[in-house]
Amino acid sequence: MEFRYLPMTEKDKQEMLDTIGIRKTEELFEDIPEKVRFKGELGIKPPSNEYNLTKELTELANRNVNLKSHTSFLGAGVYDHYIPSIVDHVISRSEFYTAYTPYQPEISQGELQAIFEFQTMICELTAMDVANSSMYDGGTALAEAVNLSAGTTRKKKVIVSSTVHPESRAVIQSYANGPGVEIIEIGHENGVTDLKALEAELDENTAGVVLQYPNFFGQIEPLAEVRELLDTQKKAMMIVSSNPLALGYMTPPGEFGADIVVGDAQVFGIPAQYGGPHCGYFATTKKLMRKVPGRLVGQTKDEQGRRGFVLTLQAREQHIRRDKATSNICSNQALNALASSVAMSSLGKQGVKKMAWTNIQKTAYMKKALENNGVNVAYTGPFFNELVINLGTDVQKANKKLLEKGFIGGYDLGASYSKLAGHMLIAVTEIRTKDEIDNFAQELGDING
Repeated sequence: MEFRYLPMTEKDKQEMLDTIGIRKTEELFEDIPEKVRFKGELGIKPPSNEYNLTKELTELANRNVNLKSHTSFLGAGVYDHYIPSIVDHVISRSEFYTAYTPYQPEISQGELQAIFEFQTMICELTAMDVANSSMYDGGTALAEAVNLSAGTTRKKKVIVSSTVHPESRAVIQSYANGPGVEIIEIGHENGVTDLKALEAELDENTAGVVLQYPNFFGQIEPLAEVRELLDTQKKAMMIVSSNPLALGYMTPPGEFGADIVVGDAQVFGIPAQYGGPHCGYFATTKKLMRKVPGRLVGQTKDEQGRRGFVLTLQAREQHIRRDKATSNICSNQALNALASSVAMSSLGKQGVKKMAWTNIQKTAYMKKALENNGVNVAYTGPFFNELVINLGTDVQKANKKLLEKGFIGGYDLGASYSKLAGHMLIAVTEIRTKDEIDNFAQELGDING
């Protein structure tokens, strides 16, 4: 029999007190000064039985808007993509679902192989030499890349484009404070990094330049031109945060000469789930392999010549002297990395390419539908699956009206960019239908009207 709700009786409570040798609960708090202790009753509801409690919690949960009840055009880092049903079947297996990061790797061959396959697919998508076993999310992976560039080049200045996700830029700043890395942010023109501003900031003290591809506005950054600029500063690294789904169709950063490519694998097999947990990836060149944070799984052969998997590198502070560690990352997102691996394997190379292409095509259709309804699309450059529109009105109020019509609207860019008040970031994924796009564009046209 399964018990979901286990109330504590007075007898249970007394047995606990007797076991630890005290007469009443208050004795546990004797070290807290009397004057600061709370006295009285907490302002919470009285206890309830399991049936009534379940009923009340269900009613509260049903107040939430979700991706099944409403059609979502909200992206900004968390996307509503197709997830093959096989993903849940595989990750729900007890061998994976209950497995912790393998500290005795030789007896965890299935887990290690799954991680190895994840690393391999990330390398193929990014065109990089090496990828680690995963990281917490895209933001922390990017911050680790910034610190790696500063540590490797022994320089303290990193240039970050303002077209990088605002939350990722905040994480970068937090990580940079410790080692004293100076973060210089540069602006954008027509939705992409201002190359003139970048050129003006580049100097012999620059450790690296951080870009997002596609960027936060959905626009495609000119990585070839950036690489050309960086080649004038031969020791400045090009760090690219990239949506791995987009790389199923677009030229990967590795082919532009990127030194480090990071990102978030949420787009493959991981639901939105209130913004987390996610799965970051970290890919780089062979030259930087020993400086990669986290761990790497490698392929080998045993004494009988059979294929096997081992933890090849894990240079963390838990294993070596703290000052020699590449990172304080103490775990990876093995279960979510597995979900992404299963999703990518299920789709296959051609499926990932088709999925990416469909995102581009449906977003292009959205652009035409918006313009036909009198909505101003802000930027004119090539894009992936996100667009910026200028509503010329309060975005929060517009989103409330859209919610009433059954739509989850876009991201309010005015919350992160003061000059973009009245602008909304809209995401269109492969699962959005023509009718949904047409109706959403019409509603925005009426609001804009």
